[in-house]
Amino acid sequence: MRPWHPLLALLVCCFCCATDKAGTDSLDTNVPTEQPQSGKVRVTEVSVEGNENDYTFSVTLESPDTGCAQYADWWEIIGLDGTLIYRRILTHSHVGEQPFSRAGGPVNIGENIQVYVRAHMNNTGYGSSVFKGSVATGFLSEELDPKFAKELESQVPLPSGCAF
Repeated sequence: MRPWHPLLALLVCCFCCATDKAGTDSLDTNVPTEQPQSGKVRVTEVSVEGNENDYTFSVTLESPDTGCAQYADWWEIIGLDGTLIYRRILTHSHVGEQPFSRAGGPVNIGENIQVYVRAHMNNTGYGSSVFKGSVATGFLSEELDPKFAKELESQVPLPSGCAF
């Protein structure tokens, strides 16, 4: 049998990739999507400014907000041991603003302290798409079991309601 010409193989590859991105049927059903899991919030970016023990974190979230019945109600910074370090309460839904970023601080940690940055939905709990890292090394996307340190869901501060 005659081998495929390299340019033909490239053309087939490009056609398949373009077809997948256009949203048509694909044979590979395990292709990860960039959409939030059903009812779950994703952390998509973390940036930090400031000085040691006085940082401001800016966290970008993507969430399937529908209004006060379903919205991302906080993001938080936790230690690798599950200790709550900082929580930024979100007071309203972001239906028409996706993804969205909110800053919070001051965050009292050293530049080399490794932490998780994760987010929470009012009705479905923690998402598994988090960021892990330190101010010194930066933050990278990672998966974390949503049940990790789940008891923090009842620890103050907590939202007092949803404005809209």
